[in-house]
Amino acid sequence: MPPQSFAALIALAVATLFTPGPNNAMLAASGANFGFRRTLPHLMGVALGFPLMLLVVGLVLGGLFQASALLRETLRWGGAAILIWIAWKVAFSAGTETKAADSRPMSFAEASAFQWVNPKGWSMAIAATSQFILPEAPWRTAAITALAFTILGLGSAATWVGLGQAIARWLTTDRRRRLFNAVMAALIILSTLGLLRH
Repeated sequence: MPPQSFAALIALAVATLFTPGPNNAMLAASGANFGFRRTLPHLMGVALGFPLMLLVVGLVLGGLFQASALLRETLRWGGAAILIWIAWKVAFSAGTETKAADSRPMSFAEASAFQWVNPKGWSMAIAATSQFILPEAPWRTAAITALAFTILGLGSAATWVGLGQAIARWLTTDRRRRLFNAVMAALIILSTLGLLRH
């Protein structure tokens, strides 16, 4: 991969991974409500699940999804419905001190599987694979692209969980916890609505 393409790949990864979106809002909410250690499986599921999806899309499914408008629209609207359901759950989660008995952070498998229904994830995967996976060296360029997203994704996910955990120090009352969870839910919904406009 030429140096200018690699620089563009890093710029794209930073811009898409560190900006607010469904994954980052959920990670911040989980960090605030459950702490860094309990959110680690969720963090790793996001940070490793997306690069795996990127590899599969780049090497197998990319052309199929680019060619089928019905498949793209089904994924887009189905993913949006799941994101709105997650936003609902975040908005009405009990918070740190008054958690319901079944309240828990996402597991590694759940967070990894979520990447496959996340519209932002699909947009990122198709954009990255169409720009950076070269037909003459598909495996090598796919591996470089996935590795870049893995390393930067770990940093991004840890940053958002840490941000949520730092905010947890302010979340000392039920009212503040409810407000924070409502803001995170609103961020998930707003980012979902933004994705549906494209």
